[in-house]
Amino acid sequence: MRLKVEFTTEPFDLDEAPAHALVAREVVAAAELDAVDVGPFGNTAEGGSEPVLDAVGELLRRTLAAGATRISLQVSVIEEADVAVEGDR
Repeated sequence: MRLKVEFTTEPFDLDEAPAHALVAREVVAAAELDAVDVGPFGNTAEGGSEPVLDAVGELLRRTLAAGATRISLQVSVIEEADVAVEGDR
């Protein structure tokens, strides 16, 4: 099974990336994920279920420890047909 996680960490700081945002970036970059997109207001990562679930657990632990006061996330199952369509774009 493939999963996609979308997440944000707060509080936001428009002047420079807060420590919890940098930690979130480290976690997803180090995880064994197939696709990672990190942006200023939202982030996504995709991969097999175990690597995504492991990364989510690590993300929650480490960003909270780094000062996040809110973490919003959504995990979705990616259908194989969805992957083929996205790859064709």
